[in-house]
Amino acid sequence: MKTALITGASSGIGRDIARELSARGWRLLLVARRRDRLEELARELHTPCRIYVCDVSSEKNCRWLYERAKEQDVSLLVNGAGFGLYGRFAETDLDRELEMIDVNIRAVHILTKLFLRDFMAKNEGRILNIASSAGFLPGPLLSTYYATKNYVVRLSEAIYEELRADGSAVTISCLCPGPVDTEFNQVAGVQFGIDSLSSEQVAGEAVEQTLRGKLLIVPGTMMKLGTAAARFVPEKPLLRIVRGIQMRKGG
Repeated sequence: MKTALITGASSGIGRDIARELSARGWRLLLVARRRDRLEELARELHTPCRIYVCDVSSEKNCRWLYERAKEQDVSLLVNGAGFGLYGRFAETDLDRELEMIDVNIRAVHILTKLFLRDFMAKNEGRILNIASSAGFLPGPLLSTYYATKNYVVRLSEAIYEELRADGSAVTISCLCPGPVDTEFNQVAGVQFGIDSLSSEQVAGEAVEQTLRGKLLIVPGTMMKLGTAAARFVPEKPLLRIVRGIQMRKGG
């Protein structure tokens, strides 16, 4: 039985990836800050689970988590923890933004590096970093969140090419969904202006494509088209377009 470690497993896409993997027979290491939700999820699943109550915004906690998980023969790492914050950059809370950077970037960076080294040593393993379609764009009014997701996308792409050039059997994938029906809205303080995909749908596609070794996973036909079209829009008009979209999110 293969083992996956999932951060951000207590809600949203992380939780539904856990459900999808369990349905495929995977053993799971579930990581989040909320014990009650992890325990509720573990009771629901039909494969063995182990719970780690851990705030990955701390480097110390990330290293603690790795030390406890590395002997569990993990073959899939899912970096799913993350959140956003809406508002003008000059007005948003600095401490909250630094926490976001710690979760969205530092935790992903640390865990990816530590597990990648193990995977490369045995020439086996997969990593799924959960980013966003925001990772392809600038993000006025969600500036720090968009910047963090740009980091995750570009880091994942760079690692992918290094692995390919080495002829490694290890793979890295990056999930880049558009609006998804999760708790993100409440945490970030926004409301999406277009229809959202279900978290279950996104999780199912993410798992399927990750196990196939696909680099960039963009669920939904409209989001694929929109992401591709954005590459042909000059930078300053694109900034104004994105800002207009964000203003509608903020109500």
